[in-house]
Amino acid sequence: MAGVVEKFFIASMLMWIVPIAVLYGFNHSLFPGIKNLSSESLTLLSGFLAVISVNVVIAFYICMAMKEPSHKHEPDPKFLSDAKASISQPKPTEADSSQGRSKEE
Repeated sequence: MAGVVEKFFIASMLMWIVPIAVLYGFNHSLFPGIKNLSSESLTLLSGFLAVISVNVVIAFYICMAMKEPSHKHEPDPKFLSDAKASISQPKPTEADSSQGRSKEE
């Protein structure tokens, strides 16, 4: 379980760090050829690439999750028993709920 949380934390941090690094790199001319662009083009390109970078991080996280072995994780037995018990209980009908109100009043 600790590995899953660690991967989630790393992906969450990267979703903040990578787009900010892209914007920083564009605004401080760290990438080659940036000085030739107009300010409007620079803003559009840096924003577009920042959004793309977040999607790349999300895709990377999904790929890591898909490679996780499914047999490694087993559901909590208490959760399963509670879920099965809640499914087997009959749902109250509208007539039952109206009778309950008249008794309370």
